Amino acid sequence: MQGQRTWEKAYQHHRRKVQDAQPLVDTRAPLSLSHLCLKLKKLKLEEERLAVIDRDNRLLLERVSCIMRTRGQTERNNCTCKSRN
Repeated sequence: MQGQRTWEKAYQHHRRKVQDAQPLVDTRAPLSLSHLCLKLKKLKLEEERLAVIDRDNRLLLERVSCIMRTRGQTERNNCTCKSRN
């Protein structure tokens, strides 16, 4: 009888532990490191690309404004002839 009682006690203790069990799997996203999220090389390349676009736009604007000032006539002075040799 004593063995039966200790077994029932152990079994009830086990049942309580099973009922109170919490999930152990971590389903949260991993922590992201700031130096990996901030891609400095990519930002630098984007900045350089925008600088080239701004420069090209400025040159085009100068050409268009020159054409508008001269009423569509091309200026021969700006043309530099380059030798093919």
